[in-house]
Order: sequence, then C-alpha cells, then structure tokens
Amino acid sequence: MAVKETMSQPVTGISSMATRTLLARLVEEYERRVGQHVTIESVGGIAAARRVQEGERFDIVVLGSDAIDGLMADGRIVPGSRVDLARSGVAIAVAAGAPRPEIGTEAALREAILAARSIGYSTGPSGTHLIRLFERWRIAETIAPRIVQAPAGVPVGALIGRGEVELGFQQLSELMHLPGIDVIGPLPAEIQIVTIFSAAVCAVSERRETAKALLAFLASPTAARAKFDHGMEPA
Repeated sequence: MAVKETMSQPVTGISSMATRTLLARLVEEYERRVGQHVTIESVGGIAAARRVQEGERFDIVVLGSDAIDGLMADGRIVPGSRVDLARSGVAIAVAAGAPRPEIGTEAALREAILAARSIGYSTGPSGTHLIRLFERWRIAETIAPRIVQAPAGVPVGALIGRGEVELGFQQLSELMHLPGIDVIGPLPAEIQIVTIFSAAVCAVSERRETAKALLAFLASPTAARAKFDHGMEPA
C-alpha cells in the first residue's frame, strides 16, 4: 500500500559542506513559499556519500556530480531523479590583512606556493586537483612538509583564520563568508577546476514526490540569485 505523502513531516537530506550555506538559504525560501519543512545535514563529502551508500534514511542527497554518479551506479538513488544544481570553482585565500601573493597565472601561483610557509586544501575535488597539479609541477616532494589537509568537514578558511595555514585553497562558496580571511582570487583560468554539484532522491526515501518537488525548486531559475550570492553559477 502506498504511503500518502504530507507536509507534516520534514524532507530530510544530506550534503557536502560546499553547499551548506547555499542550501540553508534556499531551504528557508522554499519553506516560506511552500510550507514544507526541510532539514539538511552538511558534512564532509566523503562521509555524506558513505552514509547514503550504507542506506541511512535520507530523502535527498546533494554532492559533487561524480559522487552522485557513483551512488546511482550502486542503486542508492532513484533513477531519473538527478538534477544538476550549481557550478563551483576553486579560490585562494590568506589571513585577513596578510600580504597577497601574485596568483594571476599558473607560473605565478606555482611560485607563490613554493614561497608559502604552509599550504592548505580540502579532502574534496579541489584537493585532489591540487595534488595532481603539484605532481605535474614536480614540487610535490618539496612542499610535502608544508601541506596541511583540512579534516573532513573543517573549512580550509578556519585553518587560515587560526594561523595554521598561510595559503589556502577551497571552493569559493566555502571561503567567501568566513571571518578572518581574505579571498584573493580564483585559480588561474588555465588550471581552474569546476565542480558540478548535483542532487538526487535517495532510493530509501518514502517521500519521493515531495523530494522531487524540492529538487525542482533547487534547480529552478528562482534559485539562481542565491547561487551567485554564494560564489556559484546555476548548472
């Protein structure tokens, strides 16, 4: 017998930290417009994917598109429910008021990294991209003692603000609203990595139609302004 869906129960979700503040704003607007309560837990992306993989009960999941594709292949999301939400690039930050190194070209950024006392990045796609860059530049071994990888769920900007990292890299959306740091610009265009964040209905959800309605709003033109305000572009 089908379960009748009502708005008396919240739609539940899990996401990576990169979309935490964006989703908080969009959920607030959705609740105001529709009257449907939504609760989304934001954790490290690897942890979020693992929890969905293990069958923890959520209605929706919001992660990088590669992670969503992996969950789809494993039957953990409802076929055909995926929507692409936003495109997000990587930015660079230093402590508030600190000198700003030249980062406008690939060569300049390489020199800035070599000169930095410490370099911070995350466990997400941006971190993987940077590791590959360091290897391609043949500086991975040189800077290895100065690398600080932020623990899952901890913003790189928090490490910069505490003085643990001099030069930090992460999604712009995760850096731009943090106190105590200055975002000095994006990765140069020739080495920029753009992550597409996607959402889907979890296979364990018993509120699939209600969840799909939420995803339709998150992917709609109505949500575009919030995405720009949080350092992203509509996908």
